[in-house]
Amino acid sequence: MLIDTHCHLDMLDLAPHNNDIHSVIDAAYQKGVRQLLTISVDLNKMNTVLGFTQRDGIYASCGVHPLQSDGLVTDEVLLRQYAADPKVIAIGETGLDYFYEASAEAHEAQKVSFMHHLKAAGDLGLPVIVHTRNAKQDTLSLIKQYGNRDSAGVLHCFTEDYDMAKAALDENYLISISGIVTFKTAQDLKETVRKLPLESLIVETDSPYLAPVPYRGKKNEPQYVSEVAQYVADLKGIRYEALLEATAQNFHRVFSKANPLSQLQLAAS
Repeated sequence: MLIDTHCHLDMLDLAPHNNDIHSVIDAAYQKGVRQLLTISVDLNKMNTVLGFTQRDGIYASCGVHPLQSDGLVTDEVLLRQYAADPKVIAIGETGLDYFYEASAEAHEAQKVSFMHHLKAAGDLGLPVIVHTRNAKQDTLSLIKQYGNRDSAGVLHCFTEDYDMAKAALDENYLISISGIVTFKTAQDLKETVRKLPLESLIVETDSPYLAPVPYRGKKNEPQYVSEVAQYVADLKGIRYEALLEATAQNFHRVFSKANPLSQLQLAAS
């Protein structure tokens, strides 16, 4: 089963699809995608995110991106409320981003928000979707201090080094690979993917961002996760179908609230 484990359906450019989100999803289906996880970055938009989950095979997360400075989490009330929805299968996107935020005050606010996400997820037995950039030590420290190894989570759109990946694996985390791996400049990431065990990997688009080659420079879509999966399969030296089977098993092992039998179907015309 091909799964886009991280996309933002509420942010997609629908113009090429006659402003019809179902056309976007159908295009993904035609490329073999059978499940989607649409990611929350702002709790004020959760109702929109949850609206997509009315369609079979689509799940959601609830959380606040670390760069969403006006809405960072200071308690766990709303996270717990939204997580009660049967289609919410993860907490996040959360984490730390010191690349775009340089101030100590901003870093502290991000850490508080990340802590609350980790605690809520741990108590609820849900995985955490972690964004991390230029914050390796603090990210790992908070995961170890407040995370739950039994429910764990994923380092999404991974671009850090092998040592960080290995440390995350030690906490039962998955490593999610995006279209960045197809870029010529991503030589270190390619080598990391080759070294990581297959049982630690999943694939994503992070659409509408980071379209893989040969679509680089265009708006990304869930259908392009097939390009990421093929590239990772080639790096690992395995068949495409074997990569899909392994990554689907990995996803459902960690995102256990998702029903592996629930699959996208073509929308009624």
